[in-house]
Amino acid sequence: MLKVVRIRAVWLFTVPALTAGCGGLLNGKVESEAAQKIATQAIENQVFVKGGKFILGDVGRPNGSPYVTLTAFSRPAVEVSIDSYSISRYETTWEEMSVYYEALDRTHLYADDFIFKKYIKATDDPLSPNYYRKPARAPNYGEAEGYCAWLAEQTGLPFALPTEAQWEYAARSRGKNVPYATDSGTIEKDPYLRRPKEYVDPSIPPSGNTLMHSSVKFERRSVGSYPPNSIGLYDMTGNVAEWTRDWFQEDFYEHAPENNPSGPAKPSNQDKPEKTVRDWAGRGDHMGGGGTVFARAGAHIESSGNGFRCVVNSPEPVN
Repeated sequence: MLKVVRIRAVWLFTVPALTAGCGGLLNGKVESEAAQKIATQAIENQVFVKGGKFILGDVGRPNGSPYVTLTAFSRPAVEVSIDSYSISRYETTWEEMSVYYEALDRTHLYADDFIFKKYIKATDDPLSPNYYRKPARAPNYGEAEGYCAWLAEQTGLPFALPTEAQWEYAARSRGKNVPYATDSGTIEKDPYLRRPKEYVDPSIPPSGNTLMHSSVKFERRSVGSYPPNSIGLYDMTGNVAEWTRDWFQEDFYEHAPENNPSGPAKPSNQDKPEKTVRDWAGRGDHMGGGGTVFARAGAHIESSGNGFRCVVNSPEPVN
């Protein structure tokens, strides 16, 4: 089983060996047809992001005021350089996570739990919150990291969760000064979840260019329901919030290295280990710039309900 291990104040996430099944051969391993399909799909969905320099953090509005006013976690903005990589055009879906849980025999860990059993479901009913094309919510950080590590084992490619710098660079279409990762850089909210719960109807077609309403409703839209940003990435504003692999540090930007910045080597608070979550628009409506691509905050590694997407840390395209 996937374990979280604390050794000399360093938290490590270990992923077990894959369970063999019938099906095709991928990366020298015999895998189930479902696992092979998901691995192939993960490669096909990667969008190459050419590296470069950009200003990481809240670059501020044209009048000089910051976008994010609720916290100062996104300041000061700093110039950094980042190597080329690829990132998934979509958030990880219920279908993909379901195959991962089955492949590693992890379904039983959550199936009988009243709170967590909803995080392992996948259905072909488009009216269900767990419709297989809708974004998955991980029961904790370890399963998000574990899924990307599993893809790495499946494919032989360096899949991983993105650093928050990688996430922001891609969300901002290679570092452009845009507050939202939409087709226009502005938001036109889909009113889908704004109405009372009893009137939410999954058969209503999407409208607008993002879903960023209601943190209390489990329902979301299928990935790819709204136009992508200018480099072809979907739902980096809205739908679900996303884990990154960085330990959260409030003043990280004051100390961020210039080249390929990533978070500190260990949690700032050993008793409350937090990873950085981006796209807080995926948690619902936000005031004070909390729904912009600049907003960042920490979440405990055992927190449930966040989504994610994986990157491939290769300087060349993988598809």
